[in-house]
Amino acid sequence: MTVKNDHITMLHGAGGTVMHDLIKNYIVKYFGDTASIEVPLEALDDAAVVGDVVLKSDSHAVKPIFFPGGDIGRLAVSGTVNDIAVLGAEPYALACGFVLEEGLALVDFEKILASMQQTCMEAEVSIVTGDTKVVEKGSLGGCVINTSGIGRRNAALEKNLEVVKQFRNDFKTRWILDSNLRAGDKIVLSGTVGDHGLAVLSAQEGLSFGSGIKSDVKPLNRLIRRLLGEVGGVVAMKDPTRGGLADALNEFSDKSHVGILVYEDKIPVRKDVRAACEMLGLDPFEVGNEGKIIIGVVKEKAEEALKLLRITEEGKEAEIVGEATTDFTGVAMQTVVGGKRIIARPVGDPVPRIC
Repeated sequence: MTVKNDHITMLHGAGGTVMHDLIKNYIVKYFGDTASIEVPLEALDDAAVVGDVVLKSDSHAVKPIFFPGGDIGRLAVSGTVNDIAVLGAEPYALACGFVLEEGLALVDFEKILASMQQTCMEAEVSIVTGDTKVVEKGSLGGCVINTSGIGRRNAALEKNLEVVKQFRNDFKTRWILDSNLRAGDKIVLSGTVGDHGLAVLSAQEGLSFGSGIKSDVKPLNRLIRRLLGEVGGVVAMKDPTRGGLADALNEFSDKSHVGILVYEDKIPVRKDVRAACEMLGLDPFEVGNEGKIIIGVVKEKAEEALKLLRITEEGKEAEIVGEATTDFTGVAMQTVVGGKRIIARPVGDPVPRIC
């Protein structure tokens, strides 16, 4: 989709086709000459690789700054940690930049800091440097947080790659990338989709949906470490944030040059999330998440990966939801009524400012 507008709109930050076009046609145009970097900017993976170090920078402008199940501080730490971990690296140090709005209550700021501290403890990382700025009242909706992080290769990644090469003789990549899928690989989803976006929407609009929908925001690096080190065979991973499952699957498909077939009855969606989406006319597969991962794994290790995920708190609702194929291009869904439908990359996440 082409947006005929000479100015930035909310869609440019909502994941999906509009944001991807902005990044490719403008940002990469000026900063994309990084061919010497192992995983460069133009690869558009979740982080960059420089030598044996993974580098990530993330800005968070969620509105409101507190929402059911989380807050901007927990989101900032989790989002950066997860983007490093899905490449197979172990995150270990973060930098944090605060842009605070004049009038933000100090008690609220302290709640955010305490939440960040707790999340860092869960993820086993430290915030080691940062910066603080203050802007005029009415500019931000409370605050904006930038977190940058670094991660490094570890034993779990090396063990994982050894397992992959047992089944994929031509596998040469040193990292877990969106472009690594091949026909026959299974697609595993670590849990229910749409929770975070609906939780933020409920806070934005004062809706309750008659239930306890909460954000799934959490750091997933310890889960990923176990998956890589104890099972292995993982070739691709992604956290389906803005644009949700639909956008993430299409990224896998586009970059790996394979089709992906998923099964509607295997994709876990909470009943209250599904009901709320139906009421609001939203597709839960296009709504963002902050505590789930999509995993591409060689078919020989898929059941073992699923078994491990299901014994963890973060992955207890995991399912094998599909597989990569050369039968078609793009992403398709086998529906519960027996037909197939195309899962296109969304224009953007239907819920604004979810992260």
